[in-house]
Amino acid sequence: MEAETREPVGVIGQGIIGSRVAECLRGAGHKVYVWNRTPKPLPDFLASPGEVAALADIIQIFVGDSEALRSVIAGMRDRLESRHLIVANGTFDPETVAEVYQTVREAGASFLDAPFTGSRLAAEAGALVYYVGGEARVLERARPVLEASARTILPMGRVGEASLIKIATNMISAATVGILSEAYGLVLSAGIDPERLLEALGDNACCSPLVKMKLPGILEGNYEPHFSLKNMFKDAQYALALGKQLDVDQPVLSTTASMMYRSIQKGRGEDDYSVVAAAYQKAAASDPKSPAKP
Repeated sequence: MEAETREPVGVIGQGIIGSRVAECLRGAGHKVYVWNRTPKPLPDFLASPGEVAALADIIQIFVGDSEALRSVIAGMRDRLESRHLIVANGTFDPETVAEVYQTVREAGASFLDAPFTGSRLAAEAGALVYYVGGEARVLERARPVLEASARTILPMGRVGEASLIKIATNMISAATVGILSEAYGLVLSAGIDPERLLEALGDNACCSPLVKMKLPGILEGNYEPHFSLKNMFKDAQYALALGKQLDVDQPVLSTTASMMYRSIQKGRGEDDYSVVAAAYQKAAASDPKSPAKP
């Protein structure tokens, strides 16, 4: 770790991503003050979001949903001043982002809408991709802080627009893993070694980095969370609400969300969202089929 030579930064939310971003910031020479709803034995863990705001001018927020974002902003509202820059890094619905942006502006502080793509391994490597909505001058102030955990920083327009883009990309990820799980279930139930599916996809146009990332874990039954099922389902709910608001039909996402909900009901919400494939493993184990014939 470098000596602490850069300005202090606050990181609120110490889950899978927030805790690793805090480590990246410490490695880049920042003093990092942290807070989490559930107390954790971490360096410079403070008692409230307000205490973080008292000690840090730039604050990154990695909480799980829109309600939590509102709560954090309310908890630091009385401490916000013109020196502050609040960076909302979770995936939140655009309406909530617009609301908290207005609250932060009324306090005289600056705000960026900056959700990210990249899971646990990317955060550990300082290789997240941030989608940023907000003023260019505000982004330039935040850039040295974001760069500590970023591979790429992509401006995406106004506050709220980055959040909508992130929700749209998660729609694709959720549906991709949903249909991958169905294909895996078909192969497994036919009695074919699913390793053949992995091999076949290697040179197939439908393959993607996401497929390459998720299928090996599915084959192993390893659902250690890189991005949890409960969070992907939450983002699907945001997308479905936006579709209703904007009159966009979403039959594929609706079906995928139903798959995710059934797995959550079985207690798998904290697992990786690829755990939707586990239902096919259980079904194949209880009702094995004879191998498919040519």
